[in-house]
Amino acid sequence: MPYSNEMYRNAEKIIKQRRDNAIMIAENRSEKIRKELPEINEIQIQLSNIGMEVSRLFFCKDDVQSKVKELKEKSTALIEKRSAILEKNGYNKNDMSPDFSCPVCEDRGFIGGRLCACHKELLKELMKKEVSTFAPLEKCTFDTFKTEYYSTAPLNNSVIPRERAEKIYDATMRYAQNFGKNSKNLIFLGATGLGKTHLSLAIANVVINRGFSVCYGTSQNICEDLRTEMLSFEAKPNYTKEKVLECDLLILDDLGTEIEGKYSVAVIYNIINTRVLSGKPTIISTNYEWDELLDKYDQRITSRLNGEYTVMQFFGKDIRNNK
Repeated sequence: MPYSNEMYRNAEKIIKQRRDNAIMIAENRSEKIRKELPEINEIQIQLSNIGMEVSRLFFCKDDVQSKVKELKEKSTALIEKRSAILEKNGYNKNDMSPDFSCPVCEDRGFIGGRLCACHKELLKELMKKEVSTFAPLEKCTFDTFKTEYYSTAPLNNSVIPRERAEKIYDATMRYAQNFGKNSKNLIFLGATGLGKTHLSLAIANVVINRGFSVCYGTSQNICEDLRTEMLSFEAKPNYTKEKVLECDLLILDDLGTEIEGKYSVAVIYNIINTRVLSGKPTIISTNYEWDELLDKYDQRITSRLNGEYTVMQFFGKDIRNNK
């Protein structure tokens, strides 16, 4: 999954620190034990000599399998003897070895050239942390979305807000559970306080847990940061062109709040068009009605929203008052 290069670097840095810390702690503990127990020190010297002898054998052209087997058996016997001495003196038999947080890859992050499960989990954690910087990700889940706050009284258009919210809830949950690179684009329409951002982030929670990368941001913040990235070599904006265009799922919140002008329109168009052409799903939310969007943006944008996005219209009054 295309996490940002920065996120991959951060994950590898954390994993390296885990391994370095585990080795350092083990070395300090081993040094203490070797000073305290001379028998252990002697065993460690013998194990080190065996290791060097095995290494030398790999350069021999003769058949050395029997010799290597003999050395491994000797090493195993020494380790068993060491374990017995350690336990006799109140230590754990593994106290001479590093206590890696991931015993599978020994905190290397890779197994056979592939990401270890611990590496994948760390990337998910970093992804959640990044999104949580800009939105209440932990609070906005499908479990915390309550449709009982929506009215059951029919509106003038005969729509019942609660029934509509329930349908959108079911549809977005299926969307999240089945999310993939070919998932549809969604656009959430409706007034303030009807749960558009909540359901967007609920989708993000599920998608991140499934190992996909997510970028969440308001249209205003994204437009401003992309301008900063373009004009300044020194600034480090939160949103970069790479992150916005390459993530598995982009959540573009509050469309229409960006500063009006040709630049913002060009940025919004480029984001929508590029992700449509590359088949990368986007979720857009806006407080504007569909007719208002048609008036606000030029045809290049609205035609793509109309032809490439599934519309989900929220109805009712601000449910935050009911809460």
